[in-house]
Amino acid sequence: QVQLVESGGGLVQVGGSLRLSCVVSEGTFSRYAVGWFRQAPGKDREFVAGVSWNIFTRYRDSVKGRFTISRDNAKNTVYLQMNNLKGEDPDVYYCAATVKGYNWEFAREWDSWGQGTRVTVSS
Repeated sequence: QVQLVESGGGLVQVGGSLRLSCVVSEGTFSRYAVGWFRQAPGKDREFVAGVSWNIFTRYRDSVKGRFTISRDNAKNTVYLQMNNLKGEDPDVYYCAATVKGYNWEFAREWDSWGQGTRVTVSS
């Protein structure tokens, strides 16, 4: 069973930056696509970005140009660099893993999840 642990959340001002990390263990890291989702209270979990085993990346439209996902296979870690954070970005951010290469925007397609890390943006 793949295990994922997020870190890097916190409080940041509008326009600021944060880098989230997701460490993946108990699996063959290079087999998995790893993605980031976020969820606001009372709302569905939404796809933010994903990176495949061969470094194909995908982003939701509202974060393109501001967020960058990357992976370091030597460290079993995926990063989400978030720049120019906006008021609509704060949420709990979750990382997830899947062996699938499609339908990433659907949370049900992801097999394993971390516990989440909270991002708060102040104005």
